[in-house]
Amino acid sequence: MKMIKAAGGLVSNEEKHYLFIFRNGKWDLPKGKLDSGETAKVAAVREVEEECGIRIESLGDKICNTYHIYEMNKERILKKTSWYRMSAVNQKVLIPQLEEGITDVRWLAPGDFMMIRQNTYPSIRDLLNAEF
Repeated sequence: MKMIKAAGGLVSNEEKHYLFIFRNGKWDLPKGKLDSGETAKVAAVREVEEECGIRIESLGDKICNTYHIYEMNKERILKKTSWYRMSAVNQKVLIPQLEEGITDVRWLAPGDFMMIRQNTYPSIRDLLNAEF
């Protein structure tokens, strides 16, 4: 089984809202694969900024790692994602990275997370349940 390393963020703003993306018919948190020689922290910030069209103000503590298995080209892949707390200030304009299949980016209050929990991946649901 091949392992792919990825990193992403649980990004909050000054209003205590959190950043979510909509990709491939599901709500998700911004994340992506590490480039060669890149650390998980650097990749997490880069991927969030690229996928959402924002600038990260600060990178906080690591939250956890999640793992999931999927199949691509008849090969089983184990994807390890490192998650970090992040913050962004004065980032009202969000630009989804369409070439990555992201069709929506939104800031949501924790009270609105039911919409996310009903249409997301188990690992994202677990992360949200642990944090909120």
